[in-house]
Amino acid sequence: MKKYLILFITFSLVYSCKSVNSKNTNSNNSSENTSEEDSTSYFKATGNEPFWGLKIGKKKIVFTSLIQGKENLSFSSTKPIRAMGANIKSYKASNANSSITISIQHTDCQNSMSGAISPYKVSIEIKNNTEANYQKIEGCGKYITDYRLHDIWVLEELNGYKVFVADFQKELHRIEIHAEENKFMGFGGCNSITGSLFFENDLLRFSNITSTLMACSENNKEDKFVKALQNSTTYSIKNNRLTLSNPSGKLLVFRKVD
Repeated sequence: MKKYLILFITFSLVYSCKSVNSKNTNSNNSSENTSEEDSTSYFKATGNEPFWGLKIGKKKIVFTSLIQGKENLSFSSTKPIRAMGANIKSYKASNANSSITISIQHTDCQNSMSGAISPYKVSIEIKNNTEANYQKIEGCGKYITDYRLHDIWVLEELNGYKVFVADFQKELHRIEIHAEENKFMGFGGCNSITGSLFFENDLLRFSNITSTLMACSENNKEDKFVKALQNSTTYSIKNNRLTLSNPSGKLLVFRKVD
């Protein structure tokens, strides 16, 4: 355990020194690149023995490790390939010097050192182009829910129509999204509701929705709202509006409130 701890500390120091050197070389460009990478990375993974880290973003795949010759590699992002009959996505990428294949499986994964549980198991095959064989390593990861979702949103449109307080029993529906915990709560127009989020890159689902059991008026549209929420699969955020849609079209539009 002491050996692993020393290796981990060494890896952290090396990574920190590289970051500092990079900032000293060009602080303005470094800040811009870091900000862009943090805002567009949607999946992160780590592994032990050897220690490694992975970020998948809309523009880049970045792999860092203690593996000699593979300390800091960057690839252009590619579209994932979904395996037939299995809940596994694969990414294949290469640059002038290296090649990488990343497999992400939706199953519980336990960190071999900390014991922490992550929702995805990650397998990586990586090699420099001068090497004959790939090196295989494994670890755990999770998708990073879009931080812009973390707010309070009040309903403006339902199934293509503007909504009014009269459509509900008390007030307009609202949801409060907690992106870090992948949970939400709110008011459905008649009852309080809670639920969980499932997020994968641009995919967003509202699931496990429960509500209080207060009786609602006949013309109340809470049932239609909850159904639309459950049927949504994609989202967009623009001009302080959150739009939820599915392949059939736009379902819900919310306005951001402070």
